[in-house]
Amino acid sequence: MIIKIENTPDNMIGFQALGDVTKEDFEIKVLPEVKALIERTGKLNYLMVIDTALQHFTAGAWLQDALLGIKNLSLWNRVAILSDSEPLKTFTNIFSIVMPGEFRGFSKDQLETAVAWVSEEKQ
Repeated sequence: MIIKIENTPDNMIGFQALGDVTKEDFEIKVLPEVKALIERTGKLNYLMVIDTALQHFTAGAWLQDALLGIKNLSLWNRVAILSDSEPLKTFTNIFSIVMPGEFRGFSKDQLETAVAWVSEEKQ
């Protein structure tokens, strides 16, 4: 499941992935929030805390995540992925080379730092 992280700055959106993550999680919870943020700010500042093993994401969830990226390609501004997986954090950091916007991997214990960076409080 995916839950929205409450009390983030107004210019960003944050989510936490727990247990099994499905296509419906993205369709029902993530996409409407992303759409509202883009309408409000004109860009996408996005944070995802991965508190589940990646194999708990269904194929449909991965597809919806990919479609989110493609549909909003030019609007990505700052993206933080928080995980204790070093390969995932490294992949996220490398992603900045091929995608518009800035992508950074953080450890899960760096939530406050990641929120400050995504919300552009910290350069």
